Amino acid sequence: MNFSPKYTLAAVAGALLIWSCDTAPSDQSIKAGLKEDVTYLAADDLGGRAIGTVGEQKAAEYLAAEFKEVGLLPKGTEEYFQPFTVSKPTNPHEEAVIGTDGEGVTGRNVIGFIDNKSENTIVIGAHFDHLGMGGNGSLHRGDSAIHNGADDNASGTAALVALARILKHEEHKSNFLFIAFSGEENGLWGSNYFVKNPTIELSQVNYMINMDMVGRLNAEKTLAINGVGTSPSFLPALDLANADSLKLVTSESGVGPSDHTSFYLQDLPVLHFFTGQHEDYHKPTDDSELINFDGLLLVVKYIDRLVDQLDVEPKLAFTKTKDSSGDSPRFTVSLGVVPDYLYDGKGMRIDGVSEDKPAQAAGLMKGDVVVQMGDSTIVDMMSYMRALSAFQKGDEATVAYERDGEKKEVKVVF
Repeated sequence: MNFSPKYTLAAVAGALLIWSCDTAPSDQSIKAGLKEDVTYLAADDLGGRAIGTVGEQKAAEYLAAEFKEVGLLPKGTEEYFQPFTVSKPTNPHEEAVIGTDGEGVTGRNVIGFIDNKSENTIVIGAHFDHLGMGGNGSLHRGDSAIHNGADDNASGTAALVALARILKHEEHKSNFLFIAFSGEENGLWGSNYFVKNPTIELSQVNYMINMDMVGRLNAEKTLAINGVGTSPSFLPALDLANADSLKLVTSESGVGPSDHTSFYLQDLPVLHFFTGQHEDYHKPTDDSELINFDGLLLVVKYIDRLVDQLDVEPKLAFTKTKDSSGDSPRFTVSLGVVPDYLYDGKGMRIDGVSEDKPAQAAGLMKGDVVVQMGDSTIVDMMSYMRALSAFQKGDEATVAYERDGEKKEVKVVF
């Protein structure tokens, strides 16, 4: 394949000095590579990596060059690339058509393969696209600005490359397929296209690991893992792999707003790794200097150990889980907060407060734990959403919350 020197050689040169294909990478070199990759992918030069843009193409070429340097075999339809075109309908009530040959937005998945001569293959994936200059999906208020997406999801993409380097030097019973997906931010376009146009037989896939926003591990080392109910083999292995005493917060459902969902819907076991929401989510402030690279290294090493634990198993059994999103209530108002999805205490802990929204007007702050809204007791995220669904615009409610161990109340107008 042809790699554009303009886009890849300068950026990859540093990584080539950091890594050696002849020896297993050290923790120091893994961390250096993670920083190299996140810094490149989340740079202003890539313009936010929106699907169909020059920045997304640069990112795809960079990743293909990385895969080649690691020694992965190309497994796309055009060497490492799997292009797909999405045609947006003129009728807003119709869904986008993925994989058409007509006019539309073209993205590219980047796919590499480790062939261990096995009947089973483990898919490891992360999306590399982001929001470009903002637009739909952005939580930024103000003039358009580059959304670099360092945590979302340069962090997961860098972890993908790091795992490829590590697993290339290890002996395993399974093959590995590494996929950097495009179009995730628009509706899981790249992963949706792949599972319907796979470059290996889906019957060969053992399970899928997805890393989306894994760059903000907190001081408690809390790591969310979704999809643990999709195979009975997962929970025991997750505990055995936890040598670094990470605080694991698990959920069973295989359905969620990221690329693992596309594989779960093909009746495949999936795991989604996530270090939590934050105030910079889908904003121009999600930059590389805010990434916890020591924490990202811990996540990579944990997943590597997990793969080792699961390697002793035959092909994993698949279990269909209850789709918790189907039970989610609908609401017409917003409190204007970012919930802390990693919080495992009683109530809903606030991880961020949006400007000019009801929570800010009422004086609620990051770290407050909401325990009651109106007549509803809040014990978790689901009870918070149910309580919120009862209010209409203009309603006033008493919100009880805990701050620094003290219970307080405030009036909120929606």
